[in-house]
Amino acid sequence: MALNAASHNTSKESGIPTVKIARRLTDLAGEKTGPISGQPPPASSETTAALLGAAKEDPIGQHEGGHDGPDKEAGEKVKSEKQLEKERKQLEKNKKFAAKKAKAAEPASATTSKNKEKKAKADAVTEPELPDYVEETPAGQKKILKPIDDDYHKAYIPKVVESGWYAWWEKEGYFKPHFGPDGKVSEKGYFVIPEPPPNVTGKLHMGHALPNALQDTLIRWNRMRGLTTLWLPGCDHAGISTQSVVENMLWRRQKKTRYDLGREKFVETVWDWKEEYHQQINSVLKRMGGSFDWTREAFTLDANLSAAVNETFVRLHEEGIIYRANRLVNWCTKLNTALSNLEVDNKDLEGRTLLDVPGYDRKVEFGVITHFYYKIDGSDEKIEVATTRPETMLGDSGIAVNPNDERYKHLVGKNARHPFVDRLMPIFSDDYVDPEFGTGAVKITPAHDPNDFALGKRHDLEFINILNDNGTMNHNTGDFEGLKRFDARYKVIDALKKEGLYVKWENNPMKVPLCNKSKDVIEPLMKPQWWMSMRELADEAIKAVTDGRIKIRPENAEKSYFKWLEGINDWCLSRQLWWGHQAPAYFVEIEGEPGNDSDGERWVTGRTEEAAFEKAKAKFPSKNIVLRRDEDVLDTWFSSGLWPFSTLGWPKETHDMKTLYPTSVLETGWDILFFWVARMIMLGLKMTGEVPFREVYCHSLVRDSEGRKMSKSLGNVIDPLDIMEGIELQALHDKLKVGNLDPKELATATKFQKASFPDGIPECGADALRFSLISYTTGGGDIAFDIKVMHGYRRFCNKIYQATKYVLGKLPSSFKPQPHSPCPSPKASLAERWIFHKLTVASREINVALTDREFSSAASIVYQYWYNHLCDVYIENSKSILQTGSSEEQESALQTLYTALEQALTMIHPMMPFLTEELWQRLPRRPGDSTPSIVKAAYPVYEKEMDDPASEEAYELLLAVTKAIRSLTAEYSIKDNAELTVQLFDEAAFKTCTEELASIRSLSGKAVITGGKINIIGAKDQKPAGSVVAAVNASASVFLKVTGRIDIDAEIQKARKKLNAANEGVKKQKAIVEDETWRQKVDAKVQEGERKKMENLEAECREMEDSIASFEMLKLE
Repeated sequence: MALNAASHNTSKESGIPTVKIARRLTDLAGEKTGPISGQPPPASSETTAALLGAAKEDPIGQHEGGHDGPDKEAGEKVKSEKQLEKERKQLEKNKKFAAKKAKAAEPASATTSKNKEKKAKADAVTEPELPDYVEETPAGQKKILKPIDDDYHKAYIPKVVESGWYAWWEKEGYFKPHFGPDGKVSEKGYFVIPEPPPNVTGKLHMGHALPNALQDTLIRWNRMRGLTTLWLPGCDHAGISTQSVVENMLWRRQKKTRYDLGREKFVETVWDWKEEYHQQINSVLKRMGGSFDWTREAFTLDANLSAAVNETFVRLHEEGIIYRANRLVNWCTKLNTALSNLEVDNKDLEGRTLLDVPGYDRKVEFGVITHFYYKIDGSDEKIEVATTRPETMLGDSGIAVNPNDERYKHLVGKNARHPFVDRLMPIFSDDYVDPEFGTGAVKITPAHDPNDFALGKRHDLEFINILNDNGTMNHNTGDFEGLKRFDARYKVIDALKKEGLYVKWENNPMKVPLCNKSKDVIEPLMKPQWWMSMRELADEAIKAVTDGRIKIRPENAEKSYFKWLEGINDWCLSRQLWWGHQAPAYFVEIEGEPGNDSDGERWVTGRTEEAAFEKAKAKFPSKNIVLRRDEDVLDTWFSSGLWPFSTLGWPKETHDMKTLYPTSVLETGWDILFFWVARMIMLGLKMTGEVPFREVYCHSLVRDSEGRKMSKSLGNVIDPLDIMEGIELQALHDKLKVGNLDPKELATATKFQKASFPDGIPECGADALRFSLISYTTGGGDIAFDIKVMHGYRRFCNKIYQATKYVLGKLPSSFKPQPHSPCPSPKASLAERWIFHKLTVASREINVALTDREFSSAASIVYQYWYNHLCDVYIENSKSILQTGSSEEQESALQTLYTALEQALTMIHPMMPFLTEELWQRLPRRPGDSTPSIVKAAYPVYEKEMDDPASEEAYELLLAVTKAIRSLTAEYSIKDNAELTVQLFDEAAFKTCTEELASIRSLSGKAVITGGKINIIGAKDQKPAGSVVAAVNASASVFLKVTGRIDIDAEIQKARKKLNAANEGVKKQKAIVEDETWRQKVDAKVQEGERKKMENLEAECREMEDSIASFEMLKLE
């Protein structure tokens, strides 16, 4: 797992706590590049540090030779006069641009340092502008690879690298599941992900980009492992959302409602709208590189999926699981439909609050409780009641009191008279009433309150509906008829005051139910609807997880799943919409016998109308009947709940259904665990007898850089295309104006964009976007989106690009890679054995990480292999061998470079498909390897023969020594002619460094390469005089001769500070390792690591003491 940023784990190379590395580099950069622990998931500290370093590289992406510039031995390409003239013009242009920037910045600071001035000049030098790139490859054909040194390929340009590949992949059928001649899946098994279908309501955003990056990583990885794979794409019709969007569009453009068009014409309009946005959604998914099998694409209103809906509804109705009932529903007056509990958000109020409600010009008061009197019929007595919804008193049909409440015992059995409508209301007793709460007397409105509904049923009260579907008061409300419900609220209070019945109002903490689509206040309303009994289905769904048939990750998501299913209620399936699956239910109208819509006995269901009619004739023989189909459609989540198997052909027995079901993984957001995931499990078990998938992985939610939920009104909803292709700030602003934001929201959104993207969004490409999202995903908290991190990963793509270019440039035209062998050559150098060891360990670890869905760890593993091991170490080490080594050494180094690079490309391919294909296709193939695409290449696996811990330890001693050399020469500004001594304190270390002196020189930087020298001495040899020292570890120290090149007094002061710090470190480490309780709690490996830290700190103390003594001696000379 990725390390927590607050841990004290130690970096293997440096011996410095990782948290310190991250902090120091962050300080150097001057700003954070991403979220830290506590906020959503950070990249590992090593990765963050490397990203910050990468962000400071040369803007054209020049691969650095040991961070010291290009290989001088390579020579320079002679430029034509025309090229030189072009460069001169570009420099002039850059000068003007720099001057303009400088002027705009004045008077930022009158005391800018020379270093900052140099940096500003360097930043102003940008690569020459090129005309827009045009891909010459005909769509669907294999990409025409241009020379890697032409103008468009000198540096990494995402749109150049990412063009041309997708259409070829798709045409070649690489994304289709492959079956054997017998129609069976691969002997290694199959891996299927049904894509959570995006709503066809508009453009995709980062919340869609994240799961697509994760799912495609799993799909590509399993495809490369040899499994039969299928990533099945599709879209959801999204009933309420889509109808709402289209209705708003109709009103905005034509000032028409759906009723003006009629049902048939309105549905045609939605289909037209769907086709337009559906194609936009698919184009973004393809642009991101999603390896979907588009030949199997599904839509929830397709014929087969509609047949699956009808089959399920009819079968469950026949079994009595789906039934008709007149019950309270959550009614949205804005959308004019019922909603499930999951589609309702409860807003907590502390007291009196004014809220915006759709359809009202002024805010409406909530969070108060109003007290008033009812008069007792036939007497002068009154009874005080209280309510948070005064308008509902128009539907009151009784008053309840506790049977033991002495205050009201004499009133039980009497009636209260309603002051505004001609109605007597019985006063009755019920244990439900709490005598200590409020007045102890409760007004009962059975048709408009869930608790009152139960009391009304129990005491046979009248159920009086007071609302029309549009939220106005109906004919049961007397003089208030026609008023909007919240206008009626204030009128009722005024009328109570006029009648002398008003008592008071008080602040009242409460929850206000809101429609999560329209933000309208939900009204409990009596409606005859279709309901689904859930208890039995939920119990089976719980059992499927507890017995291990389905694994839910992370663990907290599993706990939430159980909690919801244990308290589940029956599901209201009916929606009063036109866009969706019309219920396959028919009311039987019998001549001469009036019926009631809420009477389930008068309803029949059928897969077709003809089948329903046959059922009706059998149910009502010898009757003249006519069928009337229910106009309501079904909840969108009903059809979505069938997605894993309806998309494979169910209820037909298709080949896909037989071979690829149950599916493998359902990867989705935890926020729809109940809406969708639980319902898929329940319906899958019920309809197929099998779980719909073996595993559920719930990813985090993407939030903005401030941790806020993404919202159009905040301006923080980011289009993945804008990250992949880049966008200017003004264009971002213009996008806001296309939406439906009011002026206040528009101002807020514009302000956020200016603050977050002052220079717009730079082009990052699909590969960098994907890798960023994968590296963020720890399975923990939500993700704080940060464009700086994503652009940092574009630099990482450049590192890969330039490293591959370097290797390709070193491979002679006659080079032939050897057949793959897990065994390094007996003559392989230490560096080669080390990189093979790192390769096989990384292969093992990344396969484990992906198996465990540790996405961030997987990204970190491959990042570290590429950046820290292959690019910054092995490639640098190989340069000296390729320049000065024997022919045998050079050939061995080239073969190792090829293997290390080829495996690195295949290892990172699932995360970065475009860049890896572009580079892999340029590599020569091994004998007998006819693999046409990296998509089909074998994924790296652990090979025991390459696992060589001894070589790792030996080579990393060299790396630690060269790191100390670089650090010393940089600290004392020694740029050439450095005189260095490496002292080793054990025989193994001495032998390693003596034999690998050439490698040490090649990795030690300019100060050594340019006229410098390195001496190797043993433990008993005299330490060099006039030198500063760096303790590498307990086995080695590095000395740099500084006589005549430094201020001795200043260095003594520095050494004393280091000594003090090292002494403090020793003291702390001793406290740890000598703590008996600690020793009992941690294992031997951890104890050994902490003891090693203490030994290294003690060695540093000795070296600092010797260094101070040496400086003191220098003063006396």
